[in-house]
Amino acid sequence: MDNAPDAQPPRGDSSAQLTSIPIEITVSVGRARPLVRDLLRLDEGSVLTLDKRVDDPVELYVGDRLIGIGALEVIEGDENGQLAVRMTEVVDSQSAS
Repeated sequence: MDNAPDAQPPRGDSSAQLTSIPIEITVSVGRARPLVRDLLRLDEGSVLTLDKRVDDPVELYVGDRLIGIGALEVIEGDENGQLAVRMTEVVDSQSAS
C-alpha cells in the first residue's frame, strides 16, 4: 500500500475511522490568580495556591468544550502513583451550548 501524503484513504465505514482518531482531554484542577509581581517571584520549589481543594471535582475539556466532571484518583500498583480521573458526570453537549 502506498503511504504517500496524497494517497487516498481506504474507503470503509467512516464512523469506524472517526472513532480511531485520538483526542486530547485536558483536566482542570484549579486556577490561580497571582499578582504579576508574585508571578515574577516564582522560582523552582515555589508553591502556587489554587482555588480548589484536593477532594474538589475536576473539569474535563476537549478543546474549550466542557465534556465532564470527575474526581482525581491514584491508581494502585505504580511505584510513583499514576494519576487518573474517575468520571462522575458527563456533560450533555446539547445543553452545554
